[in-house]
Amino acid sequence: MGIEVKGPKVAGSEAILTREALALVERLHRELNARREQLLARRAERQRELDRGQEFQFLPETKKVREGDWKVAGIPKDLARRFVEITGPVERKMMINALNSGADVFMADFEDALSPTWSNIVVGHQNLKDAVRRTLSFSSPEGKQYKLNQKIATLLVRPRGWHLPEKHVLVDGQPVSGSLIDFALTLFHNAREQLDRGTGPYFYLPKLESHLEARLWNDAFVLAQDSLKIPRGSIRATVLVETLPAAFEMDEILYELRDHMSGLNAGRWDYMFSLIKKYRTRKDKILPDRVQVAMTVPFMRAYTELLIKTCHRRGASAMGGMAPFIPSRKNPEINEKALAKTREDKKREATDGFDGTWVAHPDLVQISREEFVKVLGEKPNQIDKLRSEVSVTAEQLTDTRIPGGSITEAGFRNNVDVALQYLNSWLLGNGAAAIHNLMEDAATAEISRAQLWQWVRNSARLADGRTASADLYQKVRDEEVAKLGGPQQGRLRDATEILDGLVLSQDFSEFLTLPAYRLLD
Repeated sequence: MGIEVKGPKVAGSEAILTREALALVERLHRELNARREQLLARRAERQRELDRGQEFQFLPETKKVREGDWKVAGIPKDLARRFVEITGPVERKMMINALNSGADVFMADFEDALSPTWSNIVVGHQNLKDAVRRTLSFSSPEGKQYKLNQKIATLLVRPRGWHLPEKHVLVDGQPVSGSLIDFALTLFHNAREQLDRGTGPYFYLPKLESHLEARLWNDAFVLAQDSLKIPRGSIRATVLVETLPAAFEMDEILYELRDHMSGLNAGRWDYMFSLIKKYRTRKDKILPDRVQVAMTVPFMRAYTELLIKTCHRRGASAMGGMAPFIPSRKNPEINEKALAKTREDKKREATDGFDGTWVAHPDLVQISREEFVKVLGEKPNQIDKLRSEVSVTAEQLTDTRIPGGSITEAGFRNNVDVALQYLNSWLLGNGAAAIHNLMEDAATAEISRAQLWQWVRNSARLADGRTASADLYQKVRDEEVAKLGGPQQGRLRDATEILDGLVLSQDFSEFLTLPAYRLLD
């Protein structure tokens, strides 16, 4: 049967979905998809082990890798300084603003900040092609013109995670991996152009849960580079350490990708979601309100300290987490408080030894940069800061105690509200949603719905003495839907049905985007 495109017609798609580009997708699928499915099955098996009470540990079989004296490949010149990285979906206007923002790096996102409608995916690749060739432009309905500056941020691309399918492209009747099609189309259309311009095909890799999943990515890199006759090592990857299992295999992940590696990133929101997910049935691991889980709590502190030490020991960049605040033009008081918190967060990261950080909005670029300049001055990074005094145990990585932490009605209600608003936005085709002056993406919605499931399933006690229950959830849900204008607004009816399934089901759904994807075109 070969490869088939089943998606609706998108203008300009013939320049993206060429026979040669799809041939690369097909080859990657045929050679790697069986292993991808085996690794996803291993995730499920590991979850069953955790449900039976097994604890995480550093792998005994890879002890030699952790203790070995090795380093990753040298960092390319345009990835040496990464003080501030801005992220956003592959949407034309947002890409131009991000590339022009003054940030060192822009991560163009096909993953958590993008609703993967077929149109968004295809147009996203058109936008990437234009960005690489410096021809990206946009005219607003009001007639305002946007175009790229002479100096722009270095471009990195984040494909979808290993778990997500692309239902509009089939090989022998089977959906291809979202990861592989995003990667293949990006590389096919842009790698040679990027190399000719003195940069390279640089990627962010999301949601990895083991070094074997990193090995699969490395094999995809080698196969694709050879297929396109691009020198091996041209591709460089930064891996988001945003799952609890990955925190126990940081050395191993760096090692598997060592010829293509440039760094690790502390993906804080997905990391919190992963911890909730992995320990979902454990009454002793229940987290309080999301806003109370700061980066200074024990398990988050242990994870970031270990990440910095591991990266710098191996010659890789250690990237800090997201500042999600969106400045308000109407409320200077909100701005003042939020900007102060952002400065404090970035100061801690720079002082700890991170080489850079993430922001969601162009207005945060300068204040974040200032905190890194204060610590690093003219140095491009602080990879020479080895943090050899850091020693982190398996117990510290899973120590979820938060003194004074509690589950409040406000926290419960906020989870319902954020999950509903985000799902509605995502189903309408927008994966980066401004909610309560924060840029919410799939990761924060995942935390919201995962906490609700965990609290209800384990009959957690609220600070006011009430028990989290299905009845409480349904009462709060109805009130929040009414505040948003009722189920007839946008796709709130579908969003409510999805959230009900995620929260009230006996079984925990691994990712909210899987059931929601069935409702996208």
